[in-house]
Amino acid sequence: MRNKSILKGLGVVLAITLLNAACTVPRLVTKTENKAVPASYSGSQDTTNSARTKWRDYFTDPNLAALIDSALYNNQELNITLQEIQISNNEILARKGEYLPFVTVGGGSGAEKVSRYTSQGAADAVTDIKPGKETPDILPNTYVGAFASWEVDIWHKLRNAKKAAVLNYMASMEGRNFQVTNLVAEIANSYYELLALDNQLDIIRRNLDILNNALSIIRQEKEAAKVTELAVRRFEAEVYKTQNLQYDIQQRIVETENRINFLVGRFPQHVQRNAQSFADLVPAKISAGTPAQLLENRPDIRQAERQLEAAKIDVSVARANFYPSLHLSASVGLMAFNPIYLFNTPESLIASLIGDLVGPVVNKNAITAMYRNANAKQIQAVYNYERTVLNAYIEVVNQVSNMNNLEKSYSTKNNQVQALTQSTNISLKLFTSARADYMEVLLTQRDVLESRMELIETRMRQMNALVNTYRALGGGWN
Repeated sequence: MRNKSILKGLGVVLAITLLNAACTVPRLVTKTENKAVPASYSGSQDTTNSARTKWRDYFTDPNLAALIDSALYNNQELNITLQEIQISNNEILARKGEYLPFVTVGGGSGAEKVSRYTSQGAADAVTDIKPGKETPDILPNTYVGAFASWEVDIWHKLRNAKKAAVLNYMASMEGRNFQVTNLVAEIANSYYELLALDNQLDIIRRNLDILNNALSIIRQEKEAAKVTELAVRRFEAEVYKTQNLQYDIQQRIVETENRINFLVGRFPQHVQRNAQSFADLVPAKISAGTPAQLLENRPDIRQAERQLEAAKIDVSVARANFYPSLHLSASVGLMAFNPIYLFNTPESLIASLIGDLVGPVVNKNAITAMYRNANAKQIQAVYNYERTVLNAYIEVVNQVSNMNNLEKSYSTKNNQVQALTQSTNISLKLFTSARADYMEVLLTQRDVLESRMELIETRMRQMNALVNTYRALGGGWN
């Protein structure tokens, strides 16, 4: 008796020692995210934020609004993302099911021959079913019943895994919102580029008319022996150069239209627009608000934040693998060697209840590696979050500065165009009165064309900056 007590005591001590060894978790270096941002952009304390304006109110051109609305339904990449969100939602259901009991119902039938030289076979040989009859060598078996298994979530490992799946689902939703923001901005930028190209093409065609008229004058001057054949050839070359520029603009129009068609999810076709409205476009004043509002408005920042929260929970899930886990299994049913005895209860009734408490003791390399990987991914998520916030802040600063400088640039270029337009008429009058040579007329025409093209380019860049600032602030997804 004393020896049995000693053995029992040793068994208890050994079990406690093994459980303690199983609960030993390696210490890892952790990192906490820095959520601090500058207090303002360039000292401004205005909290008005244009990102809160819905895109339908921000883009008032009905043709542009129709394109955006169509893209939100038909864009293939966006629809692919929606299916990825559905996959994330299904992952939540799968994780939720893991911490609930698994119950199955089934039955079966078969036959078994047991060797007489086994303990079961020897026992069957001396067991009488009825007086004078022993257990047959080949024994059939039939059963029906319910079977259940359940891992008791002691350390909240399974519940935490579900929480991580929920956060990843929320992150995928924010990723979809950020994709919508970029899609809206890309369509708007392409649309304004298309309007600019239409206006540039119109300027080139009008300039061709002016050059052809000038060429006619030069030919008349040559016939009057006032200029040489060189002047005629130089003007003809300028006409050909401008025609080539026209073909280049026409090709860019086709490509820009088809870029929009691709985003809208349709085959190449004419993009409905009003090119004359470009001349009336004036970039609206935009309010940047405060940098802290980026954390609320930018979907990519919220996505990174959700991913970071999920990564932290994944570390807890990986840590729980070091602790003992409790598994319960149970079954209840009916079993008989002959189907006619199957419902003879309680003789045919079977039932079981088993509990297992197990934990890793030796060779924990696999779960240690998983734990270290989860911790490394959490640190990655911290850096990704901080990088996303920093990138968002820099984007806003760059675009606000870009809008201010482009406004000044447009004013300067507009003055340049007016001055060159006046010099065009002056140079032609001077040439016809023999007070200027043909090169002055040619260079003036070239300069005015380039300046008008640059003016339209600057206006397009202003509208693109307006769109990009709206996107940088986090607008467009709501």
